[in-house]
Amino acid sequence: METLPRNVELFYDVLSPYAWLGFEVLCRYKNIWNINLQLRPSFLAGVMKDSGSLSAMRFLTAVNLEHPEMLEKVSRELWMRVWSRDEDITEPQSILAAAEKAGIPTEQAQGLLEKISTPKVKSQLRETTEAVCKYGAFGLPITVAHLDGQTHMLFGSDRMELLAHLLGEKWMGPVPPAVNARL
Repeated sequence: METLPRNVELFYDVLSPYAWLGFEVLCRYKNIWNINLQLRPSFLAGVMKDSGSLSAMRFLTAVNLEHPEMLEKVSRELWMRVWSRDEDITEPQSILAAAEKAGIPTEQAQGLLEKISTPKVKSQLRETTEAVCKYGAFGLPITVAHLDGQTHMLFGSDRMELLAHLLGEKWMGPVPPAVNARL
């Protein structure tokens, strides 16, 4: 019997500390659960109508379009700046500092920052935000699991045990043993 791909989408905005929790847990479990995790930067204000992270989310969208392999690291660094170190993530210099700390060379980061106002980046962020709204989102994070021809939407970072159940996998807490050994 052929199994369908186990795709899980995480719609997030770095303005949400709850989205950060869900992000970290799913990044830790993606290999353990053998899921194809698709990180989907979204604009919380497009869902909630009240946020200040548009530049950061456009920057993450540009990273996703041109260097998707860096999206996880840059997203994490923006979360660290705003929620761990109480640093700004709305000003260009702050976004560049986060990108550089995540490993993107200065010149490349500057090029990405210059693209946040382009129609391509704006359109992609709008499309991603509209996609999560079509799932019925009312906030972020939203995790969407595509399993056995069905779509399951989960709201919040406290639904990972339910996601594990849907995947037929074991929930081992927010820091599974395989990750804990590396920390």
